[in-house]
Amino acid sequence: MKLTAKQATLLVLAILIVVAPFFFPSGYYYRVGALIFVNGLAVTGLVILIGYAGQISLGHAGFAGIGAYACAIAPVEFGIPPVLAMIGGAVISGVLAWIIGRPILRLHGYYLAVATLGFGILVSMVLTNESQWTGGPDGMAVNDIGLRAILMDMGWQMSAGQFWYGFSAIFLFVGAWLALNLFGSPTGRALRALHGSEVAAMTVGVNVPRLKLHAFVISAVYASVSGSLLALMNRFITPDVAGFMHSVEMVVMAVLGGVGSVLGAIFGAAILTALPQALTFFHEYEHLLLGLIMILVMIFMPAGLLPSLLRRFRGREE
Repeated sequence: MKLTAKQATLLVLAILIVVAPFFFPSGYYYRVGALIFVNGLAVTGLVILIGYAGQISLGHAGFAGIGAYACAIAPVEFGIPPVLAMIGGAVISGVLAWIIGRPILRLHGYYLAVATLGFGILVSMVLTNESQWTGGPDGMAVNDIGLRAILMDMGWQMSAGQFWYGFSAIFLFVGAWLALNLFGSPTGRALRALHGSEVAAMTVGVNVPRLKLHAFVISAVYASVSGSLLALMNRFITPDVAGFMHSVEMVVMAVLGGVGSVLGAIFGAAILTALPQALTFFHEYEHLLLGLIMILVMIFMPAGLLPSLLRRFRGREE
């Protein structure tokens, strides 16, 4: 039986998640893997916004910051469990995305990019300046999620790295499954139609403003959950999680791997998360090499690394 594209993507992702730990030289790499999954979840949301709907955002780290600080503030100030705080952060991010998305998604091109950038900067400034709530530039501690202790009491012996590897992998797999389901649905086809041409999509009855808003809200929820996972895993958070550079990193991960493909974007997240670990021996040349790699990929593989490599592989087979 031939697998569909969705089934093949999920199967490859599941195999990679299960097999990768067998090649880890030390426990530290469980943390690197967990960071890849957290970043992969955020860029999966950008696949829906950029790859499906064709809308750019340079402020999505703002939603990650909202999710992160929801898990930091809510348990301390209101006694809300961290998992419920994560859900609350996602709801707040979704509502906020719906409110700000209605006016800014009327913009196009670099006007839209600058508007979303302004939102991200605003969130970062609030998190930095409201020190009585957020700890200011120094950041604040985040309460332990507590789930690992419960599992260990049940007989599941695991390190913190192993726990977060598995926990974040579940969120990534579910997020990828939802995004792939959306891709094949009537809504996904309508999103891809407006990506090709908003005017053409409107002529066949697609409600372009509503669909763009939906994509923006969904991607904001993905970013928020990603930020929550990052905060809970690190047990500490600073306003940098909502900073401009984090937004840029998200977009670069998605575009580098292939923004039109869920697996490609996750592949890009894996490269940009793991590559700095491999380039540490270059010290001050690390960022220079990263920039050079990204330039070369954009010149010779404009569709992204994974789609370009798969296309060339299929071409050789034929």
